[in-house]
Amino acid sequence: MKRIALLLLVALLFTLALSACGGGAPECEDEIGCVTIAPDEPIRIAYMLTISGATAFLGEDSRGGIEIAIDDRGGTLLDHPIQLTGEDTGCSAEGGQTAAQKIAADTQIVGIIGTSCSSEATAGLPAISEAGMVMISPSNTAPALTDANGTWHPGYYRTAHNDLFQGRVAADYAYNELGARTAATIHDGSPYADGLQGVFASRFQELGGTITFQGAVNVGDTDMRPILTNVGADSPDVLYFPIFEPEGNFIAAQSTEIAGLENTALFGADGLLSESFPSGTGPAAVGMYLSGPYVEGDAYQQLLAKWDAKFGGAPPSGFHAHAYDATNILLDAIEEVAVVGDDGTILVPRQALRDAITATAGFSGVTGTLTCNETGDCATGEALGIYEITDAEVSGGNWPPAAVWTP
Repeated sequence: MKRIALLLLVALLFTLALSACGGGAPECEDEIGCVTIAPDEPIRIAYMLTISGATAFLGEDSRGGIEIAIDDRGGTLLDHPIQLTGEDTGCSAEGGQTAAQKIAADTQIVGIIGTSCSSEATAGLPAISEAGMVMISPSNTAPALTDANGTWHPGYYRTAHNDLFQGRVAADYAYNELGARTAATIHDGSPYADGLQGVFASRFQELGGTITFQGAVNVGDTDMRPILTNVGADSPDVLYFPIFEPEGNFIAAQSTEIAGLENTALFGADGLLSESFPSGTGPAAVGMYLSGPYVEGDAYQQLLAKWDAKFGGAPPSGFHAHAYDATNILLDAIEEVAVVGDDGTILVPRQALRDAITATAGFSGVTGTLTCNETGDCATGEALGIYEITDAEVSGGNWPPAAVWTP
C-alpha cells in the first residue's frame, strides 16, 4: 500500500510539474480575463464599419485593408486560421451602439478594427471597453476620442490622424497658400464635423483670419440654401464644411446659386474624399479642396497593387492603408501576448493585449512610423495632404485627385 501511495504521489507531482512548465492547456491569470481558443478553433477578430448607405465607401475601403493584411499572413496566426466577422455601423451613433453591444456579447472576439465614423465610436466604445476588448480605428479623427477628459475609454486606439492635425493643416493651407483672410464653417452636429470645424476656426483665427459664420445643418437635410444665404452675406474667402455625403454634395452644388459666394473657395475634409463625391456633385465640385490622408512610398504602391489584384481598380476612400496598419498592429500584439499550451490551446490575455498595443513604438507602417500613446493616438499626422478636385474627377472618372500640398 505504501508503494502504491508513493507511486500516486510521484504521478501527482509529475502532473503538477508539467502544468508549471506549460504542459496541457494554459490557465488565465489576466486581471480582466482571457479569450480561450481551442486547438481546432479560429482566432476571431471583428470589424465595426459603415458598409451600407451613403458612407459605405468608408467601410468598404477599410474592410479591404483588413482583408489584405490577413491575406499577407496566409490567413493564419499562431497556426490557427484568422476569422473575420463584422457589424455594419451605418456611420451613426445608434448604429455604433447596436454593433458594439452585439460584439461585446461575443466573448470569443479577440479584437476589433473600427469604427469608421467618430459618432459610432463615441456611442459604442463604453460597451467595448467594459467588455475588456480592444478596438483600433482606421478612420476616427474626433479629438475627444483620445482625450482623457473627453470620450476616451481604455482599450481604444486609432491609426487615423487626430483632427487636431487635420483642422490645423486645412487652416494653414487656406490662410498661407490660398491667401484667405475670412472663412465660414458648416458642420452636421457629429463629433467629427463639429470638432474639426472648431479646430479649423481656432487655427484660422490664430493665424490672423476672421471667421464670419459658424453654423450647422442636420443629417438628412437636402435644402442648404437658407444656411448658404447666411454664409453668403459676408462673402467669405473660404467655406469649410467637413461633413459627409450626401449633405456635402448639396452644399457644394447649391452654393453656385447663392449671391456672395461667387468667389468663395469650397473646402471639405476626408469625409468627402470619396470617388462618388465629384460625380455626385457635378461641376460645382471643380476647384474644390479636400483635406485627407496622403500616403506615398513603395510599401503603399505594393498595397495598391494587392488591392487591384483582389478587388480591381483603386480603393474608394483614403483609409485603406490605415486599416492595413491597424490590423497588423492588432495581429502583432496578439502574437506577442498569446499563451500557447502544449495541446494547441491559445489564451489571449485581454489586459496584456491592451498593454502591448499601448506599448507600440516605432511601428513601420504603410502610413508612416506609428507610436501609440496612453490614450490611443498612434499616428503623428504626417500622412495628411490637400487635394484639389478637377474636371477629370467630375466627368472623367479619374480617382483619386492629385495632392496639391502636403505639410
